[in-house]
Amino acid sequence: MPAKNGQQYINRIDEQTVPCWYKGELLSGKRSEHFAFSGLMRTQAKMYDLQHDPQWADVMTYASPSDGSPVGMSFLPPTDVNDLRRRRKAMNIWSGIHHGFLGRSPDYMNTAIMAFYTAAEVLNEASPQYAENLKNYYAYCRDNDITLSHAFIQPHASKISGQLDSTEESIAAKIVERTHEGLIVSGAFLMATQGATSDEILVYPSPSPAPFEDENPFVFAFAVPNDLPGITMVCRDSYAAESDFNYPLSSKYEEMDNLVIFDHVLVPNDRIFFAGEEELSPLLFRESHFHVHAGHQVLCRYIAKTEFLLGTIQLLTDTLDLGSESHVIEKTARVMAGLETLKALSVAAEEGAIPDGRGFILPAPKPLMAANLIYPKLYPDMIEILQLVGSSGMIMIPQEEDFRSAAAAHLETYLKGSDLASFERTALFRLIWELGAGSFGGRQKQFERFFFGNTITASGRLVSAYSGDDRFRKQVLDFITNTNR
Repeated sequence: MPAKNGQQYINRIDEQTVPCWYKGELLSGKRSEHFAFSGLMRTQAKMYDLQHDPQWADVMTYASPSDGSPVGMSFLPPTDVNDLRRRRKAMNIWSGIHHGFLGRSPDYMNTAIMAFYTAAEVLNEASPQYAENLKNYYAYCRDNDITLSHAFIQPHASKISGQLDSTEESIAAKIVERTHEGLIVSGAFLMATQGATSDEILVYPSPSPAPFEDENPFVFAFAVPNDLPGITMVCRDSYAAESDFNYPLSSKYEEMDNLVIFDHVLVPNDRIFFAGEEELSPLLFRESHFHVHAGHQVLCRYIAKTEFLLGTIQLLTDTLDLGSESHVIEKTARVMAGLETLKALSVAAEEGAIPDGRGFILPAPKPLMAANLIYPKLYPDMIEILQLVGSSGMIMIPQEEDFRSAAAAHLETYLKGSDLASFERTALFRLIWELGAGSFGGRQKQFERFFFGNTITASGRLVSAYSGDDRFRKQVLDFITNTNR
């Protein structure tokens, strides 16, 4: 199947049989009919439908090199700046559907598997089969429009066990056995966002050391269908709700996070990208320029989200008649400056694109790493502005049901804004409440703070992007040398 539509996406997820636990119960029935997943799946179905919309199909898809069928634009490996722009236009359109609230929208992992594909050749020295597996898997994802989740992080107990316990006793994710069919893998992984609403999962953990082993059983990367025998998912509490009015964001954009457990799962040979070779884990990640390619997609999301929050602040300011207040002007201007900075970084990333040495092109790393460092501070600042400007007005907010009750006439009289009827004004404040005080908004803030790692990690990537660039040092050295002659 080439680029799929929304109903095909829903049908695939509904057909899954992976054991999935929610609040102590093993889920049964169609995933799309469960409140914890239905809103998100409807949103992503709309996104996939755009691939077949005559107005957008040429922007959202390109011809597969396999057979010319239309496939998702976010799978396109860029070979020139125009390809980067094509990718950005498509990712902007999808970001506009979810307003940046889907951190794991399908184009994120489409971009990730594309990035790894561009560096597949580095696996040749260890095993040409590894490289072939990765290239074939990328083509499979592209030509079948696979919705992909990922598992990179292990629970704290697993990480500690991998460092302290013997290989046999360790509960860290590991290769338990090698068979003629493939690897037998056991272990657990956190934060598989959208694991329960994806077709497959890419597993690429940070490995524990195994100094006394010829081959490190903690080192591997592979991708498998979600419902292989031995895979189990455990869901966190859902923030989803059915009412679009009462919960305008979580009713549409709540992404489930999962604990994914592998209990002696057979990973087929053709799905293994490497296994046992310690040097390959950091090598593939580095040579794929994962954070750079993914950062290009993430920046599209940052911009869409900032535009949405700026619009919310502006609408709130209007309805409260605060447009002339100096402190509100200053706060709004901070958000505007943040937005324009992100947009400028996007332009700079494309205009400064560089060859990767393998026939592909990279967006300029420095602007993208800068955006990754800026946004975890900008987003909480924007939420605090909403909280401060909204003040106590975001506390006492009626619900949708109240407007259908005998109290509706009173609400119409007393809750209207300067330029909004009471129903629309209340809808605005329910949005602000969910952003600034609700569970969904709390997850979003924590998510953005640590999306690409903590501040130290993000800072290190930016400093690393500047390594070897001595232009500014030399400029100052030349200045002081010439000044003192």
